[in-house]
Amino acid sequence: MRINKKISLFAIAVAMGYCMSMAQIVTTPYSKMGYGLLNDNVSSIQRSMGGVGYAMKGGRIINVMNPASYADVDSLTFLWDFGIDLTNLWSKENGNKGYNFGGGLDYLTGHFKVAKGLGASFGLLPYSSVGYAYGGTIDGGSESRSGSGGFNQLYIGLGYQPIKNLSVGMNFAYLFGTTSNVTLISSTSTSYFSRNMKIRDWNTHLGLQYSMPLANGRDLFTLGATFQPKKSFHGDTWGTSYDSQDSKVDTIGYTSMSGKYEQPASIGVGLSYNINRKLTVEADYTYQKWSGAKYQPIGGFESQTMQFDDRWKLATGVQYTPNKRGSYIGAMSFRAGAFYNHDYLNYNGNNVRDYGASIGLGLPAPGGKTTVNLGVEWRHRESSPTQLITENYLNITLGVNFNELWFWKSRIR
Repeated sequence: MRINKKISLFAIAVAMGYCMSMAQIVTTPYSKMGYGLLNDNVSSIQRSMGGVGYAMKGGRIINVMNPASYADVDSLTFLWDFGIDLTNLWSKENGNKGYNFGGGLDYLTGHFKVAKGLGASFGLLPYSSVGYAYGGTIDGGSESRSGSGGFNQLYIGLGYQPIKNLSVGMNFAYLFGTTSNVTLISSTSTSYFSRNMKIRDWNTHLGLQYSMPLANGRDLFTLGATFQPKKSFHGDTWGTSYDSQDSKVDTIGYTSMSGKYEQPASIGVGLSYNINRKLTVEADYTYQKWSGAKYQPIGGFESQTMQFDDRWKLATGVQYTPNKRGSYIGAMSFRAGAFYNHDYLNYNGNNVRDYGASIGLGLPAPGGKTTVNLGVEWRHRESSPTQLITENYLNITLGVNFNELWFWKSRIR
């Protein structure tokens, strides 16, 4: 019975992971620039805390933001975590208002113990996403623009504790996916233009955590840091064009990405304070030097006015669990957080930035260690100094953290 249950959970997880890239929907014209909107590898728990995680650790969470956290794992359990995101979007541009709704599977991760002081994690995460559709009239016709796709990471990671209170870790990921940005013009004839990008590459992510227990034995400071090295992407880019009067599809500017498209070095640091194993407060800082990363416009169709800025993000979050071993309400976790993100996208001298706040609950499942995590996040995105498009998001997140006793040896009767 137990084995069949584990096999069923594994089959469900694989099926959900396979559908992940198809299920995700992002609806914002800002995603048409560069590689799209970047993801920070946060779980549903972390989104409810403003997106913090560099200093987060615990045997019942999967923290992909810092692979050093994998070393802190219960020896008897196998963790599964998946998250779903539902989004309402309100936008405004030149007095015109818009509304959209989307959502889908956000991530799928697993975590287990390998040996004493050594933990492992694996899963499927979004790296970036593209999704938008809008249009308008032009002289003698109409124009519509749309984009779809994204890049995902299939990763495996290890976290190791070489000495007491110090953990180190690394994620190794296979990066894959395709994006397509299409412009369709209808007039006396129909013209079609697209720019496409396909990545097939690898990525690495290093992490460190150091914990400092206080004299009372129940309070804990944790310092976390991560580093992702600069690298050139591998893959292909190309443009296509079509005109109904010519009835021929042309491929333009097909080129290898190597040496022309880059990911910059990225650093993240965080500090958390756990009080009496009930209250946790954390603050994080992220910096990515995108202004120095190479990016070549695709096939002559991409705007030369788009460029990259250095990205930096501040986030803070709090979690309070009154009494894990008490009543049901006492075992619930209450979360809140906020963030400010100076994004890497810049269009015609206008930087894209967003900020937001979130709240959430961790609801323990009766009779087990599984937790259902619910969160609500409000996010505001705009460009500055000129407000090209103003967007407001209301995101509802649902995450389920399965805590299975895969390594428990049943007694023979």
